[in-house]
This record gives sequence, C-alpha cells and structure tokens, in this order.
Amino acid sequence: MAITPSKLNSFLMLKLPAAYFCGVRTKLINNEKCMVTVKHRWINQNPFKSMFWAVQGMAAELTTGALVMSKISESGKKISMLVLSNTASFTKKATGRITFVCDEGYKINDAIEKAIASGEGQTIWMKSVGTNEEGVEVSTFNFEWTLKVKN
Repeated sequence: MAITPSKLNSFLMLKLPAAYFCGVRTKLINNEKCMVTVKHRWINQNPFKSMFWAVQGMAAELTTGALVMSKISESGKKISMLVLSNTASFTKKATGRITFVCDEGYKINDAIEKAIASGEGQTIWMKSVGTNEEGVEVSTFNFEWTLKVKN
C-alpha cells in the first residue's frame, strides 16, 4: 500500500493527535523526499513568541519516519523501527509556516536489505531541515533510526 500525504495526515489524527492538533501536516512524500509543514499558532507556541521546539521535532521526525515507513511497506517484510537518538540545532526563531524536508530516502534501502540478509538490527542517521517562508533555515534535526526484522 502506497503511503500518501492524505494517509499520513489521517494517521496523525488517529495515532499522533498531539502532532495533528499542533498543525503538523504532510505535503509531499515520494521515494526520496518527504515534506511536512507546521504553522506557528497559539497552540504550538513557546513563551518567546515562536514555535515550541518539540513541535518542530514532531514535524521533523515525521519527515524521516514517513520515509522509513514507506520503504518498510515496499519491502513486504515485517520490520520494526524506532528512534534510538536524535540531535537538533536551532538557528532562528520559528514563526510563520515552517517547512521540514528530508531528502535522504536513498539511505533506507541499504539498511533494510542488510537487516533482512543478516537478521541483525541496522541503524541509519537521517536529517530534516526546517525553513521559514523566506527560505531561511530555522532548525535542523538528525534522527538515528533502528531497523530490525521481526521474527
């Protein structure tokens, strides 16, 4: 089953309501890239009149996780996925509509193939960059995903 922006947004509403109510929405997903937006609003703000870091993290994680979910679905195997660790840096106040993009889908196929062939867990780092409406980078998140074939 192909993962589409509409299916991901429905998934958010049902399984990750905090992200949905904060305004996190998938705009594009293909084989190599996922784009998610979130608009600075009252419900997702911090005391400094910008977007709370955790809301940015939810949007950024979705860009990487949706690509992993899509590639696992394509593999036809039962594979578990989990964030092992992450890092983030913030370079500008996040106001207005912030767009997060991960274009590292190419990293996932090799990790899945190795996990299937070896039966051992694999890890990959994936990066998501958030930019404001002017195209200025506001934050960068890196997620270390673990992939393991289920028995």
